[in-house]
Amino acid sequence: MSSISPSETAADLAAVAALLEMADRLGIVPLLERGEPVTAAQLAATADVPEEGMGDFLSALVAAALLVPTGVKEFRIPDDFADRIYQSGYLTWSLRANQPYVEHPAEFLRDPVAAAARYQRNGREVAVSSRWIGSQGFYPAATEAILAARPRRIVDLGAGAAGLLIDLLGRLPDSTGVALDMSAGACQEAARAARAAGVGDRLEVVERPIQSIADDPAPVAGADVIHAGFVFHDIVQEGDVFDRVLRRCREALRPGGIMAITDAVPYASAERERRFSALFTYLHAGFMNVTLPPEEDWLARFRQAGFDQARCVPHRFPAGRLFIAAR
Repeated sequence: MSSISPSETAADLAAVAALLEMADRLGIVPLLERGEPVTAAQLAATADVPEEGMGDFLSALVAAALLVPTGVKEFRIPDDFADRIYQSGYLTWSLRANQPYVEHPAEFLRDPVAAAARYQRNGREVAVSSRWIGSQGFYPAATEAILAARPRRIVDLGAGAAGLLIDLLGRLPDSTGVALDMSAGACQEAARAARAAGVGDRLEVVERPIQSIADDPAPVAGADVIHAGFVFHDIVQEGDVFDRVLRRCREALRPGGIMAITDAVPYASAERERRFSALFTYLHAGFMNVTLPPEEDWLARFRQAGFDQARCVPHRFPAGRLFIAAR
């Protein structure tokens, strides 16, 4: 019986990640993820490229077992496609989304302020790789916790393109949502995606930074659930603002409401987490000026904000934690 060595596994993951990133840049991954049969002509039209060239690319995807022929010139994704997307997210986040840091470590070590001004991450790369990781790494736990609360009104702080909210509103037909993000592009995409998913009339998009909640909590007023994914660590250095935002969120929640924050703890020591956690922690501290609080500090901040109950649920994402606090 043959076996696959770790080096062969690495080769497999690298090849899949490269092919999937090419597919994403062609704009065909959303079409593939629907799971319906597609043709080279359809995909070529979506990507605005010649059909012959798309046919050659699809042959490579078939050879790599990322597509399965289903008939004459038709293809569909295999059963493990979602797993492949998830695994590839770690590679694309580490090496593509953080490429400026990986390529210029000496400059950051010599003068981090000047280097940070000169080299910035590509927002698209960050968003795509985070979505791929989140598909299995942290969205499932957050979705489960939010659905269990049976909310009528959900607010997502730092919502990006509102993928999580749109999915939740699709499952909760009587609920409404607010997607808050400081990026104009993300807000525009959130509004477009909500309309395409048929929930545009139930989703309000607000273009504001989360820090603004400290002085104007109107967007979170009356929420049953307030969620935030990997955004609170960006204001952790702004101690007073961080604490005021938490307090305003608690005050805005309806009785029995919850706040659910997905974030990360530094240098997790468990064997399954330690390697990726080391990279995640170091990149944030050394290149983004973000010091991740340990688990006990997160829980203490909730107590200081007046939450009666706060607990921590580990994510599949290495060092990822879901902090759930009830009013």
